Amino acid sequence: MEKYRAVPAGYMTVGELAKKMGVTVRTLQYYDRKNLLKPSAESEGGRRLYTDKDMISLHQILSLKSLGFSLEDIRKRLISLDTPADVANALAAQAADIEKQIGVLSETLEDIKALREEVLQMQAVDFKRYAAIITNLQMKNEQYRLIKYLDDKTLEHCSSAIDRESAAEIIETYSRLIRQAAEYRASGVAPDSEKGMKFAEEFWSMIEKFTGGDASLLPKLMEVEVLAEAEQAKDVGDSDSKNQAGANLFIGSSLEAYFKKQGIDPFGINSDKGEKK
Repeated sequence: MEKYRAVPAGYMTVGELAKKMGVTVRTLQYYDRKNLLKPSAESEGGRRLYTDKDMISLHQILSLKSLGFSLEDIRKRLISLDTPADVANALAAQAADIEKQIGVLSETLEDIKALREEVLQMQAVDFKRYAAIITNLQMKNEQYRLIKYLDDKTLEHCSSAIDRESAAEIIETYSRLIRQAAEYRASGVAPDSEKGMKFAEEFWSMIEKFTGGDASLLPKLMEVEVLAEAEQAKDVGDSDSKNQAGANLFIGSSLEAYFKKQGIDPFGINSDKGEKK
C-alpha cells in the first residue's frame, strides 16, 4: 500500500468516502478489518485513502448486504474490477441478485396483503389460524381462503395430522382434479361413465387421505366448500364462476354415482332407515 504526505488527486479520505456513500467511518473501518474493503493507500499520518474504484466496490458490498448476504457470502461474490468486462459482470451479477430479491419481496408483499384480507374477515384474533394461512400461502395453496371457515377440530386435524409434504401433495391433486372436473363437465363427460368413475375414485381417495378416514370431518368440509364457492363467485368473472360451478356439479354427481356403485356410506347413513344420522 502506497503512503502519501497529503491526500493526492484521485483519492479521498475515509470520512469523504463515508459521506459520499451514506455510511459511517466505523463501517468502513470494520470492512477494512474484515479484509472486505481495504484502502488503496494511506497517508503518512495513518489516514486511510480510497479511490473511485474503491467506491464502486463499496457499492457492491452495500447492495449485497441490503439483500441479506453475510459478509462471507459478499466476499465470495465480489468480482475484480480491472476491465470493462469485469465491471459489467459485477453489475450483471448485482442486478440478478436484486431481481431475485424483488421477486421474493413481491411474493411476501402479496402474502401480507392476502393475510390482511383474511384477518379483516375473522371475528376474533386467532394466531393459530393466521399461522395456517401463512403456511398455505407459502405453499402457494390457492385454497388458503378456506381456512377461516374451518372449525377448530378440522383446523387442528390440518395442522397436526398432515405434514407439509402431504399437504403439498393434496393441494396439487385437488387443484388438478378441479381443473379436470371443469373440463369433463364442459366436454359432456357423463359423471357415471368410466371416466367419471375413475375421477370419483381418485377424488374420494384424496378426501380419505385428507381426513385420515374420519368421516365426521366430511360435513364441515362440504359446508366450507359451499361458503368458499359463494366467496369465489364474488371475486371472479362470470366465466371462472361458471367453470367452478360446473366442476362442483360434476364432482358431486360423479361421487354420488361412485358411492352407489361401490356401496360406500361416507356420512354414516343407516342402511335400515336410509337416512343420514
